[in-house]
Amino acid sequence: MPEYLAPGVYVEEIERGPKPIEGVATSTAAFLGATELGPSRPRLVTSFSEYMRYFGDIFSDSAFLPYSVRAFFDNGGRRAYIARISGANAVAANVDLAGFALTATGVGTAYHRVQARIEPGTTRNGAGDPVGFRLRIWYWSKAAPNIPYDVQAADDAGGDPPGPRPNVTEDFDDLSVDPASPSYFEKRVNGNSAFVEIEAAGAAPPQLPGGATSAVLADGVDDDVLTLPSFLGDAQDPNQRRGLAALALDRYRDVAIVHAPAAASDVVQAVITHCERNRFRFAVVDSEADQADASNLDPRTTLRDSTYASFYYPWIFVSDPRSGARRKVPPGGAVCGIYALTDNTTGVWKAPANEVVAGAIDIEYEVTTGTQEVLNPRGVNAIRRFPGRGIRVWGARTLSSDPLWKYTNVRRLFIFLEASIYYSTQWVVFEPNDPRLWARVQQTITLFLRTQWREGALFGEKEEEAFRVVVGRATMTEDDILNGRLIVEIGIAPVRPAEFVIFRVYQQTQEATS
Repeated sequence: MPEYLAPGVYVEEIERGPKPIEGVATSTAAFLGATELGPSRPRLVTSFSEYMRYFGDIFSDSAFLPYSVRAFFDNGGRRAYIARISGANAVAANVDLAGFALTATGVGTAYHRVQARIEPGTTRNGAGDPVGFRLRIWYWSKAAPNIPYDVQAADDAGGDPPGPRPNVTEDFDDLSVDPASPSYFEKRVNGNSAFVEIEAAGAAPPQLPGGATSAVLADGVDDDVLTLPSFLGDAQDPNQRRGLAALALDRYRDVAIVHAPAAASDVVQAVITHCERNRFRFAVVDSEADQADASNLDPRTTLRDSTYASFYYPWIFVSDPRSGARRKVPPGGAVCGIYALTDNTTGVWKAPANEVVAGAIDIEYEVTTGTQEVLNPRGVNAIRRFPGRGIRVWGARTLSSDPLWKYTNVRRLFIFLEASIYYSTQWVVFEPNDPRLWARVQQTITLFLRTQWREGALFGEKEEEAFRVVVGRATMTEDDILNGRLIVEIGIAPVRPAEFVIFRVYQQTQEATS
């Protein structure tokens, strides 16, 4: 109890009753694959235009991640982490300029289309001298013949350079060389520029530039050979982890969906393993392209029997944003967007199926009812065309052979409930393990599950039919209590989708009456 040593009136704040459980986000996705440019550490983007700023545009017919991210946002996605994957031999471009070392934020030769200029800042002191320096960055999405261009001529013309205009311009003015200043150049530029990071070029502190100097980043090296180690991204230093290893860090714990577009089978298995170990994530898996004979599809045998993944077939055709031509792309990006759309409009307990695939203009192969009768029991979720109803996702099964976990929404509902309870009950650790704590924990979880039941996530006409929470002597032995183990048993009845809708129609005859 509190210590009172002097007479007086004391006001205390105490906690009584249950603590609220906050539901975790379920619609944040993570995409792994090759991009045109961008940092190697996962970065959050909230729109395709923001993706283009940091990671570039569609750049290769064999790199499907830009198409998948675009389909994700077109289909209702809101938040996505982009984990750029590159080969082991890729090198970042760089250049030394006016005593400063500029390094590209990512690897590859795409940064050779970045021009930097350092010049005196625009703000002057009482003596008319600049108080800092100015860093300007220009980026062209395509190689321009005027790189490096005449900046002075562009300024004289009102900012328009001769020739093709840059696609992105960054301007950092009045940067300071004083580390104690809030405008210190490393504080202002690093982490805020989409293209460069800056530091002093030598051991001596940098000085304010006396004039203007321009240069183009150079010496970048591409390496598009992506192997399994590239996706795993393991490193002893947590700051050097990439790919799946980076996504395992706690800072990315809000990721709930993981997808590697058109990835090789060993990469897909690594993604599924990552989700299984994390326990709070779900993998979306693409079929291979050109799978004309759907009867050979059996992902539970060829990939993994897992409750933490769903498999989608076939590929879809979209309109290429660069040319408008038909482009065949994997369906996973659009499916991730449909997951997010369903979660945000109804709830994670709703099957992410019977939804139109926005942006799809055709499918690679037609899937008939007879074909799906073969695929559905194998855990293959078909994407089908229905006359008058468009192209829709027509399946919501996991890759699990266990009947209890065969539906995607059931597994994702349990992920949501388990993660929400896990993160919101951390306050219980080191509390006295006594009946007062047991009652409080039971109330906390009961209130949370009651809310989910009322919203339609749990099955049952009565609360007792939907869930039960037991904690106390019925769940713990004396040994458990002495060893500090608080055990809570939670029973949940999830809602399952009406996958097979049956209408029984019979012929009713009129009976004779006297």
